[in-house]
Amino acid sequence: MAERVDKAVEATPELDVLLEHIRRARGFDFSGYKRPSLERRIRKRLDAVGLATYSEYQDFLEANQSEYTQLFDTILINVTGFFRDKPAWDYLADEVLPELISEIPADKPIRVWSAACASGEEAYTIAMLLAEELGHDDFRRRVKVYATDIDDDALTRARQAAYPPEAMKTIPEALRDRYWEERGGGIVFRGDLRRAVIFGRNDLVQDAPISRVDLLISRNTLMYFTPETQARILGQFNFSLSEHGFLFLGKSEMLLSHSELFTPHSLKWRVFKKVPRVGIRERLGFITGALREDEQEAPGRYAQLRDSAADKAPVAQVAVDREGCLAFANHAARRLFGIRPAEVGRPIQDLELSYRPLELRAGLARAHEQGTVVNLGRARWSRDGEPERMFEVEITPLHANGAHNLGASITFVDVTAYGRLTEDFDQSKRQLETAYEELQATVEELETTNEELQSTNEELETTNEELQSTNEELETMNEELQSSNDELETMNEVQRERANEVERLNMFLEGILGNLGVGVVVVDGDGAVQLWNDSAFELWGLRGDEVDGQPFAALDIGLPMEPVESALGSALGDGGESSVVTVDAINRRGKQFSCTVRTLPLRTRAGNSYGAILIMSGLDGGAPELVR
Repeated sequence: MAERVDKAVEATPELDVLLEHIRRARGFDFSGYKRPSLERRIRKRLDAVGLATYSEYQDFLEANQSEYTQLFDTILINVTGFFRDKPAWDYLADEVLPELISEIPADKPIRVWSAACASGEEAYTIAMLLAEELGHDDFRRRVKVYATDIDDDALTRARQAAYPPEAMKTIPEALRDRYWEERGGGIVFRGDLRRAVIFGRNDLVQDAPISRVDLLISRNTLMYFTPETQARILGQFNFSLSEHGFLFLGKSEMLLSHSELFTPHSLKWRVFKKVPRVGIRERLGFITGALREDEQEAPGRYAQLRDSAADKAPVAQVAVDREGCLAFANHAARRLFGIRPAEVGRPIQDLELSYRPLELRAGLARAHEQGTVVNLGRARWSRDGEPERMFEVEITPLHANGAHNLGASITFVDVTAYGRLTEDFDQSKRQLETAYEELQATVEELETTNEELQSTNEELETTNEELQSTNEELETMNEELQSSNDELETMNEVQRERANEVERLNMFLEGILGNLGVGVVVVDGDGAVQLWNDSAFELWGLRGDEVDGQPFAALDIGLPMEPVESALGSALGDGGESSVVTVDAINRRGKQFSCTVRTLPLRTRAGNSYGAILIMSGLDGGAPELVR
C-alpha cells in the first residue's frame, strides 16, 4: 500500500499554497493527509534540491517537471508484501472467506476491492485465497478483484504481475507452485487467473469509491490521514460494502470511534462488518416539501404545469431524494428503463437503474458531498428488440432556497449519433496506431534479425578459428607421433642387434660347453636345471629339454644324489663353497664308472649367490674325461 510518514511540524500558509498548486498541476490532493507527515517529506525534497522555502520550491517545480516524480516518490512510500502479517491472512482464509461465500448466491459475482494496493501483492494474495476456496473454474467465472492506488508507477508494476524470486519467499510453496510461473528471469502470476484482477488509479480522498463490494481490503492506510479525512473515507467504505460485506484493515487500525459505520467481527485480526445506514425517508414529500412555500403564493395550475412539462421533456430524467429513494421519473425515463409507478419511493439501490446502464450510487454520493454537477460520462443501453443507444449521464444536486439539500436530478441525454462518430474516429485512430506499431515492431524485428545474423556470422567465424586451431593441434600431434614412431623403430633396431648378439653369445657358449668333453649342468638358486650340455646328455641319456626347470636332485640318472646334493647345497649357500665329490655312477649305457662332480658357486659382483655349476667327468689316469 502507499503509506505516508509523519512528523509533528506546525503548518504554514506557504505549505497550503504549495499543496493547492500540486493539486491543480497534477491532480494529487494531499490536503487530507496528516500535515506533520507532509511537512517532513516535502522538507526532505527541499533539502535535496538546496532550497529554503515552499515558495522557492513551487517555482522549482514549475521549472523542473521531473521533480514531481521525485516528490511523489518521497511522499508515497510503498510498503507491502505477499501474506503480510500472515496470521491475519490465515484468519481471513479460514473464517471470513467461507462465511462470505456462503452468503452470496452461487450465480452472483464476488467483488473485492483492494484499496491502496501499491505494487499489487495484497491483490494477488486475496486472489490466490479465493481461488483456493472456490476452485479455479468458479474463480474465473465469479470473482473480480479491483485493486487501486494513487501511485501510477506502482500500478504499472502491479499490472505486469511479475515479481523477483526474493519477493515470493512469504508465499507458501504449494500456492507458489499452483499460481506462479517462471518467465523472463522473474515469477509471473498465472495468465488465466490474472484477468480477474483489475488495476486502476483511485485517490481515496477525492475519487468516488467502488460500489457493491463484498470484501474491502485497506491495510495500514487510514492511519496516515487526518481524523476528518479518515471519517470521510470510512463513510465511502461503508457505502461501498454490500450488506454482508467485510472490511479487512491493518493491525494498527481499530475503528473504535466509528461504531456507527462498522462493528468488529474480529477485533484481534481487524476484520469488521458494515453497519447499515438507515435514515428517515420521506419517500414522496421530497419535491412537494421544496415547493410548499411557493405553492402557498402560486395557483395550483402552475404546479400542475411544472409537473406536466417535466414529464413530457424529451430527455429522460429521474429525481432521488436525500435518502436515496426514487422520487420522480418522467415519461421518457419510465419508457426507457421500464420504471413502474409502484417503484416510486423505493431505495435506488433496490432498482436495476442504480447500476444499469452504469453505477449511480457513487455519483450521487459525490454530488451530495461536493454540491456540484457530476458528469458520469457515457453509458450504453439496449432493450430486447431495440438497437443499442448511448447516453450522457449527469447528476445535479437540488437545493431549496439555495441551501437545504433536497436530493438530486439525474438526466440521460441521448448522444448515440455523436458517440458512434466518436467511436468510428477512435477506431480509425486505433487502427492507424496499430498499423504504426506493427510497422515499428516489424522494423525492430528486422533489426533484431540482422543482429542475430551478425551474431551467427561471428559465431561461425569463431567456430572456423577453433577448427583451424584444432587442425593445427592435430598436425602437431601427428608430427609428435611420427617422431615417437621413429624412436620406436630405432629402439627396435637396437633390440634386434642385442638379440642377435645374445644369439651369437648363446651359440658361442653352447660351442664351448659342447666341446669341453665333460658334462656341465647349471642350476639356479633353488637347484632347478637351467643349462644341460650335450656331454651331460651323452653321460646320463637325458636331453636338455627333458630336464629344463627340473630340480637336479630329483633327476632319475645313474648318479648317487646324496653326496652330490650336499656339495650342491654348500655351493648355493651363503658361503658359496666349491667342492669336488667322487662317486661310483652308472652312465646311460649301463657302464659303471667313477664319476667326479665338481660344484662351483655362481655369484654376482656384489657377492650374492644366484646358482651353481656342476662339472661331471670320469677318472682315467688322473685326467678327467668323458666315460663312453
